[in-house]
Amino acid sequence: MRKYLKLTMAILLCMLAGAVGAIFTASSVITWYSTLNKPPLTPPNWVFGPAWTTLYVLMGIALWMIWSKGINKKTIPALQPFGAQLALNALWSIAFFGLQNPLYGLLTIMPLWLLIAYTILKFRKLDKTAAYLLVPYLAWVTFATYLNLGVLLLN
Repeated sequence: MRKYLKLTMAILLCMLAGAVGAIFTASSVITWYSTLNKPPLTPPNWVFGPAWTTLYVLMGIALWMIWSKGINKKTIPALQPFGAQLALNALWSIAFFGLQNPLYGLLTIMPLWLLIAYTILKFRKLDKTAAYLLVPYLAWVTFATYLNLGVLLLN
C-alpha cells in the first residue's frame, strides 16, 4: 500500500507543476495566444492538455522509481535536477503565457531542456526505465522550444 501512496504522491507532485502552469495558460490561450502568428507544425490547442497530462504521469512514475530507492547519497544527485526542472517547467508557463513574453519563455525553456537531459543522465545511472520514461518529455520540450522560438520570431 505504501508503494502506491508514494506513486500517487510522485504523480501528483508533477501534476501540481502542470496545474500551476495551467493557471497562467488558460486565460492567455483564448486571448493573447490566439492572436499570435505561429510557426508551421503548431498543433491545435486541444493537443496540449492530453500531451502534458501524459508527460506529467510519465514524469511522476519516473520520479517514483528513483524515490523508491530511498533518499540517499546515490539518489539525491538525481532528485535535485528533477526538482529543478519541475520548477522551471512551471516557470515557463508563467514566463510565456502569464507574462505573455516569448523571449522570457525561451530564456526559461532552454535551461529547462538542459536540466531534463541532465536528469535523464542521472536517472539512467540508477534506473534505465526511469530515464527512458523522461525521453518523451525531452522530445516534447524540444518541440515546444521550436514553437516558442517560432512565436518569438514571427511576432
